Amino acid sequence: MTSRGHSRILRRGGFTLVEILATLTLATIVLPSVMQGISLSLATAEQARRQVQAASLAHGKLSELVATAQLQHDVLSGDFGTDWPDYRWEARLGDWDNPALRQLDVTVFWRQLGRDRSVTMTTLVYTGGSL
Repeated sequence: MTSRGHSRILRRGGFTLVEILATLTLATIVLPSVMQGISLSLATAEQARRQVQAASLAHGKLSELVATAQLQHDVLSGDFGTDWPDYRWEARLGDWDNPALRQLDVTVFWRQLGRDRSVTMTTLVYTGGSL
């Protein structure tokens, strides 16, 4: 084997300084965008998780109000205690086209990233009389 063939084999085994610098430069350009994308994805996932939780709490409160007939007032409100301290609810009873029915809206509120958020669920409640 000639010395020329031997040096060719040695050159194939590593990276040059220019290749390493080019890779580092590319990484410093791409990495912030990738990290911003991951951060945005995590924030969106957290928002979706909180919205699903609020919808579940609204559904539970709506079912509770209908089942226990706690509809003597047009507006009720409260919180979910120590189990869900970040959420609060408000229920509004409104008129409907048919006087035997009333519209019940339950809204769950929470604060996320400095903004007020809410989810509302609605149902009709039979209050008596003829349909």
